[in-house]
Amino acid sequence: MRMNHQNDSLLLQAAEQFDTPLYVYDFARIREQYKRLAGAFGKVQLKIHYACKALTNIHVMKLLRECGAGVDAVSIQEVQLALHAGYEPDEILYTPNCVGLDEIKQAVELGVRINIDNISILEQFGLEFGSSVPVCLRINPHIMAGGHSHISVGHIDSKFGISIYQMRHVQRVVQEAGIHVNGLHMHTGSDILDVEVFLNAAEILFETASSFKELEFLDFGSGFKVAYKEDDIATDIEALGKRLSERFNEFCEEYGNELELWFEPGKFLVSEAGSFLVKANVIKQTTATVFVGVNSGQNHLLRPMFYDAYHHIRNISNPDGNQRIYTVVGYICETDTFGWDRRLSEVREGDILAFSNAGAYGFSMASNYNSRLRPAEVAIDNGELTCIRRRETFEDLLRTQMELS
Repeated sequence: MRMNHQNDSLLLQAAEQFDTPLYVYDFARIREQYKRLAGAFGKVQLKIHYACKALTNIHVMKLLRECGAGVDAVSIQEVQLALHAGYEPDEILYTPNCVGLDEIKQAVELGVRINIDNISILEQFGLEFGSSVPVCLRINPHIMAGGHSHISVGHIDSKFGISIYQMRHVQRVVQEAGIHVNGLHMHTGSDILDVEVFLNAAEILFETASSFKELEFLDFGSGFKVAYKEDDIATDIEALGKRLSERFNEFCEEYGNELELWFEPGKFLVSEAGSFLVKANVIKQTTATVFVGVNSGQNHLLRPMFYDAYHHIRNISNPDGNQRIYTVVGYICETDTFGWDRRLSEVREGDILAFSNAGAYGFSMASNYNSRLRPAEVAIDNGELTCIRRRETFEDLLRTQMELS
């Protein structure tokens, strides 16, 4: 939350210049997070692929390419965005889920790296391409990580990945079709706190890797937890970097080849860089609650309603006002509550509220629900404000609808 407190004057300037609701991203913070992660794993051959589903603005994607990142894309459209942002095909790992072979063939034609997470598609892929197109395999280690079912994706009931218990069958498919497996991938989920959990999953990946002799990399996914509250617990990246790097180098010796260690962080890189700015439309007091109704809702920031996620909220228009208790709600025709019983500096109608940790899965999950328009996005870089996505207009709502006679 350092970015928010250091730049409140710039945030107010952004709200005045570009209106609200508004997403604002601190590019310096993104660079800082990238350097921190890269520094924690400085003793291995490291490749960081930005999980762009967190925030697909092409200017953010270009920024991370300048830092040295590749891209993890989960759809053919994200692949196309990455190419548009200047990434080379071999810098893009395409990791879809539950797509048909036709979409995967599109990715092959674009020349990007392919990651397959189910046996059915692997068999079809082998029949189509044999050994001519190398593939990475996404495995499910059956390890629970993260506190919410939507963000824990490595458990036994997850739809993601090929079960480690199916590896014998996978090896038969690979051998029969002559498939060239050049990488293994796992992703246990978000909000990993316990380094031991991550290391246990790594051992499963190492054991699996021993059965594949032509590997070039191991992709450990991500899921690093960032702080959402003052004094909140976050993943100890430095401790993880030290221990996993040592074990990874040991494994490479055992394997007989120096592999690359890959990560695909999204939230870790962009979450803390983002602020979401809204205006207080109305202060509404009921018999039990004082509501602050703002000019946004779950159409712009879905995480509190979808994940029960916490976003710190501040009144940046009146930071020195008396502290009062408010429930902050949106203007959507749903119970779209951003935060219950929050202690805020006294909020007046027209004040600007800032939501922290809004860089990841904020705009990227926004919609036009209630026919509301999606907001603009602004970058802060070297103290300068630049609009990197314009606010939608009513014409945008009609753009893809057909006029019938």
